[in-house]
Amino acid sequence: MKSGDDSFSNRWGFILASIGSAVGMGNLWRFPVLVSTWGGMTFLIPYLLFVALIGSTGIIEEIALGRSTKSGPIGAFGAAARYAGKSEKAGRRIGLIPVAGSLAMAIGYTCIVGWIFKYVFLSISGRLYSLGHDTDRISSLFSATASMFGNNLWISVALLVTFLIMGFGIARGIEKSNRFMMPVLFAILIALAVYIAFQPGAAGGYRYIFTINPTGLLNPKLWIYAFGQAFFSLSVAGSGTVIYGSYLPENEDIPFSAKNVALFDTAAALLAAFVIIPSMATAGARPDSGGPGLMFIYLADVMNRMPGGRVFEIIFYICVLFAGLSSLINLYEVSVATLQQQFHMGRVSSVCMIGAAGFAVSLLIQGIVSRWMDVVSIYICPLGALLAGIMFFWGFGRDRALPAVNRGASRPKGNRWYQLGRYVYCGAAVVALIAGALLGGIG
Repeated sequence: MKSGDDSFSNRWGFILASIGSAVGMGNLWRFPVLVSTWGGMTFLIPYLLFVALIGSTGIIEEIALGRSTKSGPIGAFGAAARYAGKSEKAGRRIGLIPVAGSLAMAIGYTCIVGWIFKYVFLSISGRLYSLGHDTDRISSLFSATASMFGNNLWISVALLVTFLIMGFGIARGIEKSNRFMMPVLFAILIALAVYIAFQPGAAGGYRYIFTINPTGLLNPKLWIYAFGQAFFSLSVAGSGTVIYGSYLPENEDIPFSAKNVALFDTAAALLAAFVIIPSMATAGARPDSGGPGLMFIYLADVMNRMPGGRVFEIIFYICVLFAGLSSLINLYEVSVATLQQQFHMGRVSSVCMIGAAGFAVSLLIQGIVSRWMDVVSIYICPLGALLAGIMFFWGFGRDRALPAVNRGASRPKGNRWYQLGRYVYCGAAVVALIAGALLGGIG
């Protein structure tokens, strides 16, 4: 098996990097909020169904698209267009859409990871804990952090750490960092879940999580929100997963890898729900208080009131930092790999160029990062995923798609899987794009 800076050294290196790409802020604060807002198990039922659909089709398709073409979205889309008898040049141009979407998402995500770096420092220094139960002061601290030009230092730190890791390449940088970060992330989440389980009042949070409202299951918006969260959480957008797939050796089992990515991503989300919702229940906080405020304001307030809260804060924000960094690395890797593959630039020079662009723009959008992320998630990312699905299931055709998936697979996929991806998955991606536009963002 090939090893080096331009490929993963083994199967689990790839799987851990892909898990790192998928596990992020969506798992650690948006998922618990949606679980609580839509009635616990009432939300989990449709969510898990959509995870099964996307995990068994979309993740497999994007990995296979990248591996079979040994390219990111631009080269892969160009090849798919050529296979379909269309203009390769047009296909390559279409491939710019998911690349641009990934870079735009990465720039917005940089601001959020900068917030996390600051809160790790605040928790370690004890400043956050010293604010006690003063919600107004906690809120003011976050407002200052998230304001225009309010977090320049920590954004710089976030980018420096991210691109130092990426500069070492695939096996030495991205793979090794995720080999450390992902196991630690899960260990921390499990430890926090055990800790909160023994806190007074936590049982109310668990009861809420396991609540089923049969009437709520009839609400179409519930299913749309569940689908959007599954789509966003699994990091299927026609970009990062395609890039990581291009680094995967031919003998690796794509369906096996995709199954594990979906499994561990969902496990991280569920663990986060079992940490955050019961912890809020211990203090009587509203479980449906969502967005960044849940993690940086409301949850900080809850932890400040808990015995051992300072230690809890330090561990929790380090956990979130690992998740944020792993996702940020994947998002930027799309643009870095594009420069390498399309313009034959060296890795270090590509990292420096994308890093400079990310630094300049992220500093300028700090005050509008929420709106920035809404635009990207509503329009560009679902469109990228849809285009990747069309290129693979329709451009490749069955005679190319199935061999691309089945090389190295212990349980090869057949025509039934191909039809599921061609019609159900691609149709679901269309629904996600339309629903996102109509509802103001569901991912």
